Amino acid sequence: MATIEECRAALEKLSDSMGRAEGDVRAAAALDRSVSCHVTDLDTTFLGRMTGGRIRVDDTVPGPPREKAEIRLSMTGDDLVALVDGRLHFAKAWGSGRVSLHAGLRDLLVLRKLL
Repeated sequence: MATIEECRAALEKLSDSMGRAEGDVRAAAALDRSVSCHVTDLDTTFLGRMTGGRIRVDDTVPGPPREKAEIRLSMTGDDLVALVDGRLHFAKAWGSGRVSLHAGLRDLLVLRKLL
């Protein structure tokens, strides 16, 4: 089971990858939205913001998020690490229910370029 530190490192790695993106992926990463990532097996939520082509984690709180972020993810820590490392394909994980993503329709259309 992934630790909180490994999950935070995965989010930092994702942020770094987004910062190096080009073309359509860079445009998708340029959204300015609040973000939450609930790691279900650790019952911990990372709260932050997608801005400037990166994800900035501002806080870590116990349990599910208290307020709805504009972009909300939910998954196990192992799945978060596997997604970021490229060992788990987002569409398959989302389709099977291993990963949950909630966002507005416009944001989903833009985010699909990242996924």
